Amino acid sequence: MLVLVAPGQGAQTPGFLTPWLELPGASDRIAAWSDAIGLDLAHYGTKADADEIRDTAVAQPLLVAAGLLSASALGDIAPGAVAGHSVGEITAAAFAGVLDDTAALGFVRTRGLAMAEAAAVTKTGMSALLGGDPDVTVPHLEKLALTPANVNGAGQIVAAGTMEQLAALEADKPEGVRRVVALQVAGAFHTHHMAPAVEKLDVAAKALAVADPKVPYVSNKDGRTVATGADVVSRLVGQVANPVRWDLCMETFKELGVTALVEVCPGGTLTGLAKRALPGVATLALKTPDDLDAARTLIAEHTAA
Repeated sequence: MLVLVAPGQGAQTPGFLTPWLELPGASDRIAAWSDAIGLDLAHYGTKADADEIRDTAVAQPLLVAAGLLSASALGDIAPGAVAGHSVGEITAAAFAGVLDDTAALGFVRTRGLAMAEAAAVTKTGMSALLGGDPDVTVPHLEKLALTPANVNGAGQIVAAGTMEQLAALEADKPEGVRRVVALQVAGAFHTHHMAPAVEKLDVAAKALAVADPKVPYVSNKDGRTVATGADVVSRLVGQVANPVRWDLCMETFKELGVTALVEVCPGGTLTGLAKRALPGVATLALKTPDDLDAARTLIAEHTAA
């Protein structure tokens, strides 16, 4: 059984979209999406520097576009389940048929702008904690008034809060945590700092044409599979101000009997977590089109049944 997953913000790197635009029809699709949302995705995916694509309003549509483009390059596939980390949940919603591609990109454009506006109110950020026990780490973060915004499993939790709170964390790491790594994101996402963005997304969601998922959609709110499109979209709205529980998603993958995991472009983060948390599950990250043949082979081997 195959699960198709999409990464969240921070996975982008300068120029990562360049080789994908060489695929037949790719430039035309990116141009059409760019026109639809009023953002030059080709420029930001090929020529922009790290600071430009760190901008939340740019990074989020860019990640969803890359995920959709790379998944379409795989051909007609039938995953046993889909899931996404943070903004990757919008990509996954399109995989599942809940939203069409253009609607997904329009929604993520609204999301990125709203979250960027919310992030501008107070200077905030996120840092990954490597190692440690969640039962020790989470209370320590709460003591520092930080939010465990991403509970990723495999010994990784991401803390979010003000820059002063994150500096305090650097000076006072929880017992067992090896390193604290600042992430290349522009705000304390999945915390109360994003509450204003929830209101704007709720308005945008009401205008969406929504269908029920065609394949099991695993939500990072609680790791549960979601049966209706309305529930998927409701969760997409609420998740910007609530923690991502990727650890629970991976527990659900186990329960579903997943044997292979493919992460769409720009892949790497979620496959890394899966290698540590899901031993025995074959993994593959789509980084460039050179990975497509291996991905197709893996998909064929794990969807034959």
